[in-house]
Amino acid sequence: MGVNIMNQTLETIYQHVSVRSFTEEKLTQNEIKELVTAAQSAATASYQQSYSIIGITDDKIKSKIAEYAGNQPFIKESPELFIFIADLHRNKEMSKRLGIDVSRAIENVDATIVGAVDASIAAQNMVIAAESMGLGTCYIGGVRDGIEEISKLLEIPNDAYPVFGLVIGHPDQRNDLKPRIPFDGIYTTNKYFKDESKIIDDYNEETRSYYQNRSGRKSNRTWADTSIKSIEKHPRDYMKRFLNKRGLAKY
Repeated sequence: MGVNIMNQTLETIYQHVSVRSFTEEKLTQNEIKELVTAAQSAATASYQQSYSIIGITDDKIKSKIAEYAGNQPFIKESPELFIFIADLHRNKEMSKRLGIDVSRAIENVDATIVGAVDASIAAQNMVIAAESMGLGTCYIGGVRDGIEEISKLLEIPNDAYPVFGLVIGHPDQRNDLKPRIPFDGIYTTNKYFKDESKIIDDYNEETRSYYQNRSGRKSNRTWADTSIKSIEKHPRDYMKRFLNKRGLAKY
């Protein structure tokens, strides 16, 4: 006999939308502590916890980050901004105390990936916690557009780098819920998809209808238009050079 698996956590996850319009109300220190604690409760590779979180409380610094991250005004206007850091620096400092040389391991591309994965899992925990509290959230991948300037601004040491930002606040306006790729277009068993053509075509038509009929700014575009133009616009081909300069992703 099956059980009813639907619960409040799943309901919260299924209703996720990005929020870019907030009231002026700030989060309380207790709310911030709860959000960070939720982030820290996430899984982490081999207990390394290779990430750090910088809360931006200085409006001047926040304005600079908004400028470097693609001149996005809502970042500057958001009540709270968190920058998630892939942090291998702390591991390197611990290794010195133990007299173990892990320089080459930390310079390896896998360690760089581990830091980004740890930061991402922690951030998603924070998002779910925030949305369960009735707050709105939006990831800021544009942080990597100004990654060098933002790293200097926040005095991030070598062996660490910002992966993305996350704005959180009390929603003033919410976007309509976007349709996702159908279950059969994401999930397959044992082997990769043999043919994705129909899934892509059907989903493009579904998303075209969404963009044409949503309550906000309407447009005649599809998921493919949005996704591929984003890839084309943000190649970020400087990332390898940037990471190498910071002692990461060398091998």
